[in-house]
Amino acid sequence: MTHYDIHLTLDTSGLNCPLPLLKAKQALNKMEPGSILKVVATDSGSIRDFKAFTDQSDHDLVDSSTDVEPYVYIIRRG
Repeated sequence: MTHYDIHLTLDTSGLNCPLPLLKAKQALNKMEPGSILKVVATDSGSIRDFKAFTDQSDHDLVDSSTDVEPYVYIIRRG
């Protein structure tokens, strides 16, 4: 995984779908455009959720690590 200038890290470990995504959306809404959010999750459903969310929003999933737990998502706020 590439190094990013992370502005906020959100640990959603132990939370089940859809809470990791909901908490990430809330955090992104408070961030400046272009800011980077790192989300750590343990719910395997988050892999599908974060991909679908970023595909349908103006936010970019710039990197992710989903081979093993915890899953990590790097999202740039649109």
